[in-house]
Amino acid sequence: MSLFGTLSIAGSGMSAESERLSAIASNIANANSAVGAAGQPYRAREVVFQAATLPGDDGEEATSLGMSGVKVAAVVESDAPTHTVYDPSSTFANAQGYVQMPNVNPVDEMVNMISAQQDYQANLEAFNVAKTLAMRTLSI
Repeated sequence: MSLFGTLSIAGSGMSAESERLSAIASNIANANSAVGAAGQPYRAREVVFQAATLPGDDGEEATSLGMSGVKVAAVVESDAPTHTVYDPSSTFANAQGYVQMPNVNPVDEMVNMISAQQDYQANLEAFNVAKTLAMRTLSI
């Protein structure tokens, strides 16, 4: 595997984790939104990753080594059920006084955010190590 392949893999990981962090930020920001854009409660977004071959590479060598990049296959809405909160003073309350709230659990989202940050940091470190190796090779 070439050095540029290593940079490509780490870069694809950082890009995917960045998208994941964006979805998590959206989930946290809308955790208490009673109504989303469609008039329904906000539904948490989840990022689905998929293995990806390296651009400009046949992928054969990387695949034989068990390595490949990653890409975002889709951003889907969570199928977890929404929860109801008793708030008869809300304009969004039903006849019984309950308001449908998003299916976002802030604690789970914070754990996911920490995981995504650590994954991003690991990819960044791998990228920097490969970059340093390339720079040292060029200085020889």
